[in-house]
This record gives sequence, C-alpha cells and structure tokens, in this order.
Amino acid sequence: MIDLTTSAPESVGMSSERLERLEPAMQAFIDDGSVAGISTMISRRGQIVHAMQVGHRDTEAGLAMTPDTIFRIYSMTKPIVSTALMMLHEEGRFQLTDPLSSYIPAFAETKVMADDGSLVDQARPIEVRDVMMHTSGLTYDFMLSPVAELYREARIMNDATRSLEECVDAIAAIPLAFQPGAMWHYSVGIDVAARLVEVLCGQSLGQFLSERMFDPLGMVDTGFGVAESELGRLSAMYGLPDLIGEGYSAADLLTAALGGYNERADVSATYPTDAPEVFQRGGLGLFSTVSDYMRFGQMLVNGGELDGERVVGPKTLELMHSNHLPEALLPYDLIGQPARGMGFGLGSRVMMNPAEFGGTGSVGEFGWAGAAKTYYWVDPAEELVGVFMAQYMTGVREPDRTMRSLTYQAITD
Repeated sequence: MIDLTTSAPESVGMSSERLERLEPAMQAFIDDGSVAGISTMISRRGQIVHAMQVGHRDTEAGLAMTPDTIFRIYSMTKPIVSTALMMLHEEGRFQLTDPLSSYIPAFAETKVMADDGSLVDQARPIEVRDVMMHTSGLTYDFMLSPVAELYREARIMNDATRSLEECVDAIAAIPLAFQPGAMWHYSVGIDVAARLVEVLCGQSLGQFLSERMFDPLGMVDTGFGVAESELGRLSAMYGLPDLIGEGYSAADLLTAALGGYNERADVSATYPTDAPEVFQRGGLGLFSTVSDYMRFGQMLVNGGELDGERVVGPKTLELMHSNHLPEALLPYDLIGQPARGMGFGLGSRVMMNPAEFGGTGSVGEFGWAGAAKTYYWVDPAEELVGVFMAQYMTGVREPDRTMRSLTYQAITD
C-alpha cells in the first residue's frame, strides 16, 4: 500500500539531482555481488521524495525487485513490538520499573550464571524496561558465552513450532548471562516483551498488532506469515545459509561472511511463511514491504498518528526514543562493534553524537536493522524517514549506511 503523497524533492528542501546519486550507488552493490536486490524509500515532511528498486527479488527465477516485494524483516520486528508494549503502558497496564515476574512469574526463579559457572540469585529483579533496553541478563544463542550454549542446546531461536508462550517459558528456565542492569547485551528480551503484550491484553501478539497497529495504519502486507497467493512477491534469501539457531556462534557467522559466502539460503524452517498462528515472536518473525514499513516510520515521525489514526501518544514516543542507558554502559557493544555516538532507548538505538558516530544524522534520530539487511531510521529534527530492504543474511557490506549518507547529502535547506 503506497498512498503517502509523492512530491518533488525540492518542495520539501531536497535536491532531485543529488538523490539521483542513490541508484548507481545501490546498483554497485548489486554488480559486485554483495546483494541480489535492493528496495529503498525516503520521505521528508510527510512526502515521499524517493522510491527505488534495483536488482532481483529472485535471481534464479529472473524476477526483478518490485515496489511490493515482501521481505523477512528479522529484528526490525523489535521496534514494532516495543511500540505495541508501550501502547499498553499508555493504558496503565504496567510501569517500566515493575518486576517482570509480576506478569510472567517464571522469571522470579531464574538464576544468574556467575563467572565461575555457579548459579546465584538475581541481585535485583528484572524490570519490564530491561527487556526492551537489553539490560535484562538474557542473551542470544549466537553469542559467545556458556549461557548462549544453553540457548543453542534448547533450540531457543530455531524451533518455529513452539508458541511464543512456550518459547518464553523455555527462556525463563535458562540462567541469565549476567545480573539485571549490569550491562547492555543484545538478547531475546523483546521476545519476552512480546509475550508480555499477550499477558497484558489477553490476545495473541498477532491479533493485537493487526487490530491496534497494522489495520489502523494501512500496513496491509505486514504480519507473521505470507498468504500462499502472495508468495510470488516474497524475496528469496541470499548470503549466508540459515546458521542462526543451528548451533553456530557469532564468530562462525563472521568467518563465513568474511569468506564471501553468497548463495541462496532456505530459511523456511526457522522463518516460516505458513505458520502465522504459531510463529509469533518479538525479536523477529514479521514480514513486511518497504511501503508498509514507511507507514510505520511515518507514524513515528508524526508523533504517533498517520492519516487521522493515532496509535500512540507523542510523549510516549519521546520516552521510547530517549537514551535510557547510564553513562557507565556506553558505548554499548553489538557483537564486538561499539556503537559510538549512540544510546539506547526502549527497543531502538538513538543518536546522541553524530560526530562520534562517524556519519551524518541528527541528535535524537533513531532506528534499527534486521539480520538480513533491512534497516530504517527516523530523524524527527529533519522530519525524515528512510527505509532500506534487501535479503542478505548477516553480510558485512553496508549499503544501508551508504543510503543514509546519500539521503542526508540531498538535503538543501
């Protein structure tokens, strides 16, 4: 669905000529084999000023990338689910400092694995905000730690036949990797936040998202599955094989990526199109299109509403996209990559210092990415939204960062 107004870039202080630099830059990533296809979209002041597709959604079938191509968005599920949970905060269903165990009692019994391998009690309870901030003590199975190995053994990430409730029950039975609040550590926390949505609203996560967000915002192609009639629009996956959740660590993934592994990958077992009633998660799982995710981003930059439909309040979004990490936890580290110039809010990173980040942007800009090369950012100061989508699993090239640079250089006012 693309019914946001399209306007000449000059009408909102951007240069058509400068935006033309985007297509050859993105095509270069296609030509050198980094990705098979790319789709991008940019809006400023509520107007679409750029939309472009290059390459293929399915190279083997000779199918070009199209505006309505459907993507597995992996961790770009996280900002959507975090927003959903904060919609319930607006209804007084919980406070951010509440113990998580008040709503999911199993986490009251979860131990912490100490450095010597012993299990100790939580020094303080996991708070609700911890699961969105990645300060809960939870981890991911591809991390390097004894607890991550337990996640791999329990198949936390790659058993798509478990319900969200069953998945979170399994997580609660495994020790924490560190004490709550002691560090920032990327984790399944937002999968736990997704289960909290279900507990608080009495609906499945998918139902809540459809009724309270996707339908009001006109996100017609976003959900936890793809109808059989629409599978022809689904992008094939390329890059690394589906290693995540199959007993591989972050080091294994990096080694494969640096080795130039770039083949078609079948991810249907761990990211199925045909199990939307069961495979509902908070940290991944959604399918979407560039235009649908643009509608989500446009709602955010508008302060919580789009086309007369308000889904969340502006003060809630202001809270979500403020830095919540104490100085001692900055810069946070994402798999060996310090996020210089960035803070972290409730479900998304937030720009604190563009110079330290090393790229153009504005203080207060926020966004997130997905493992298969999907990315979005929202810049309230510039009233700007950018969406980038490809399907390359954990590649080391950064066409999304190139898109950012070429977007900001086109601003002329």
